[in-house]
Amino acid sequence: MDRMPNLASALTLAQRVDDIAPFHVMELAKQAALREKAGHRVIHMGIGEPDFTAPEAVIEAAAKAMRDGRTQYTSAMGVPALREAISGYYRSFYGVDVDPSRIVVTAGASAALVLACAALVGVGDEVLMPDPCYPCNRHFVSTFDGKPVLIPSGPAERFQLTAERIESHWGAKTKGVLLASPSNPTGTSIETDELARIVKTVRARGGFTLVDEIYQGLSYDGKPTTALSFGDDVLVVSSFSKYFNMTGWRLGWLVVPPSLVPTFEKLSQNLFICPSAVAQHAATACFLPETLAIYETRKEAFRQRRDYIVPALERLGFKVPVMPDGAFYVYADCTGVPHADASDSDRLTQALLQQADVVLVPGLDFGFAEPRRYIRLSYATSLEQLHEAMDRIGKVFATG
Repeated sequence: MDRMPNLASALTLAQRVDDIAPFHVMELAKQAALREKAGHRVIHMGIGEPDFTAPEAVIEAAAKAMRDGRTQYTSAMGVPALREAISGYYRSFYGVDVDPSRIVVTAGASAALVLACAALVGVGDEVLMPDPCYPCNRHFVSTFDGKPVLIPSGPAERFQLTAERIESHWGAKTKGVLLASPSNPTGTSIETDELARIVKTVRARGGFTLVDEIYQGLSYDGKPTTALSFGDDVLVVSSFSKYFNMTGWRLGWLVVPPSLVPTFEKLSQNLFICPSAVAQHAATACFLPETLAIYETRKEAFRQRRDYIVPALERLGFKVPVMPDGAFYVYADCTGVPHADASDSDRLTQALLQQADVVLVPGLDFGFAEPRRYIRLSYATSLEQLHEAMDRIGKVFATG
């Protein structure tokens, strides 16, 4: 009998696929799953996902939408009630007026970034971003045949780009900047005055400023400032995943300049048709006063976890060069810990998984500037789990 040809092996893949690296965090998660299958109790501090889930009002809104048959296609831009609720949130929380017509509801923040790159990034266009940064940000740019330019941004810059660094790295092919505040993996925000300078610097060069603000609701040291405060030419991405605890619902939004609304509507129609109807109707309940009160209580729980985990890490020998002021991450220097693999965060995280059953993430996912010096820790788990994880790591370090 003739064998069917292996068509997959004969296919030629697009060059852009080679530019997208696999996640180390996912590889560690797979290894952790194998250890759990073998009977080990693993503490996960790798993947950045809140341990809280959607409040009851959100769940009930989803159930009601399904019972009422509100499950068909919506507008590509999102249901009007949700866009209006998001606009009201900007007004009440940030004191910024955002016309609902500028708000594009998307299938998660990832879809928002895909739309933004589809609209703004051309072949060979360079987009500046900090190193370290969330790896998918550079991959979104590469997917549209642009060139992500990662600029080393260390503790002195709060692991963020500055207007001065943007100015010095701006070139003939630079199209704009992609920032995140607060940032994954560092949990640090761009200070308000610096963000204003960045927007002014980029505007003067005719570029775009695209800011990922998906963790802004989880800001602990003072009230955050949205980049939308600095002009309606700024694009902002946000999400229902982190502060609103709806990761698997896959819902986010994008605020775009008024002149670009038709462009984003056209792209949304063609690329995604619309976000989940059920998730959209559910998300309108996120902005009820009683639901927002729940989120603020949960935010306080995250702050308490941060206030525990940072000194606990430092007692173990990690250095936290910049106090994280948002999100639920710590980016810690591991080179001073008492372990044979202290000089290499990849080997260290592997060792801690095998010896302590604790999942941390090496800096390798997040850029090229000293990635083996740093680990990222997610404290999106209970204080009890965090205490136990630190105890386990301490015992490993005590034995060398």
